[in-house]
Amino acid sequence: MASNFRQQLSQLATLSHGGGSHKDVTEKYKGFLEEILKSEGSNLVQGLQAFVEALVNENVSLVISRQLLSDFCSHLTKLPDALAKEVAHFTLEKVHTRVISFEEQVGAIRQHLANIYEREQSWREAANVLVGIPLETGQRQYPADYKLNTYLKIARLYLEDEDPVQAEAYINRASLLQADSKNEELQIRYKACYARVLDYRRKFIEAAARYNELSYKTMIAEEERMTALKNALICTILASAGQQRSRMLATLFKDERCQQLPAYNILEKMYLDRIIRQTDLQEFSALLEPHQKASTSDGSTILNRAVTEHNLLSASKLYNNISFAELGSLLEIPPSKAEKIASQMITEERMHGCIDQIDSIVHFEERDPLPFWDKQIQSLCFQVNQIIEKIDQTNPEWMIKMVDSEMAQG
Repeated sequence: MASNFRQQLSQLATLSHGGGSHKDVTEKYKGFLEEILKSEGSNLVQGLQAFVEALVNENVSLVISRQLLSDFCSHLTKLPDALAKEVAHFTLEKVHTRVISFEEQVGAIRQHLANIYEREQSWREAANVLVGIPLETGQRQYPADYKLNTYLKIARLYLEDEDPVQAEAYINRASLLQADSKNEELQIRYKACYARVLDYRRKFIEAAARYNELSYKTMIAEEERMTALKNALICTILASAGQQRSRMLATLFKDERCQQLPAYNILEKMYLDRIIRQTDLQEFSALLEPHQKASTSDGSTILNRAVTEHNLLSASKLYNNISFAELGSLLEIPPSKAEKIASQMITEERMHGCIDQIDSIVHFEERDPLPFWDKQIQSLCFQVNQIIEKIDQTNPEWMIKMVDSEMAQG
């Protein structure tokens, strides 16, 4: 049957070259395509391959072949994935030498082929197929939204394949197009993808800011907003101790929605500069993604490193000075490691103090205690307000009576 199709298509190509009207030739090709699509299995594949070979033949007018290849692409999306994948690869191979003539059609085929690979969870293959679309080097002028959407999809697929380096390269390309797009959904997807890239690249404080911004976007479903807020909280806790993280901790602590999150107790302890023990981290550790459980250069996990730095910063507000041995005991790490981390934080100006290596002591700069007291008072007031709100919800009549009584006394 396939050889019969080839023979008839060859006759059509001769008719096209011989000066038949475009409309007549196009309709006859479409008729053959409909006949081919009635086939099954290997006959269907071979018939479609013969159709593609006939179309890309230079004897066929480019106007006709482009229109027919567009129709072919629309039928390709309706085929079973296994058949569509085989035919798509064959088509891309055949049009490779004339890709400039069929840019739009090649783009459509690659988009569908990428969707097939994505359904198979073949993330890298899907990304590589999309990379083949000549968005910047082709002759066709692609709309900004199309390019932005494609770059975001490539970045997301590389993230699924746990390749944040490649993902970052394509999110950076997307960032150049962001200002040219008015599509709010694409803008949201860009922010979400960029946050994930920063998260994977261990740029946790920047990722936290992006996730937190997403948590306020009303066009996102409530569940997704809370997921973004949870991610903001996790990234903030994993971030290196310092002023940037302190500001983000304050922002999240004042956000009442965070009280619903399982990691709230860690957030509270960090914000209030309390020492965090390893036993406090078991529940929080279960929330981490695989890339967030990676080890740092000194062998400790990202979480342990972040908590050690936090505890060291907390110790600097409790002590004027402390020996390496006592500091190691407080931080639950060897004294030599405590000294090294303290030295690094002082050098990076994330903590104020100096190291006395002769006496094995860390000296912390004396600080004004008022900001620390202010934070404690603020926390107390916040908790009192929470209690009042719960009383009001449980017994509103009693609450009204008490307010009226206070007003009468005033």
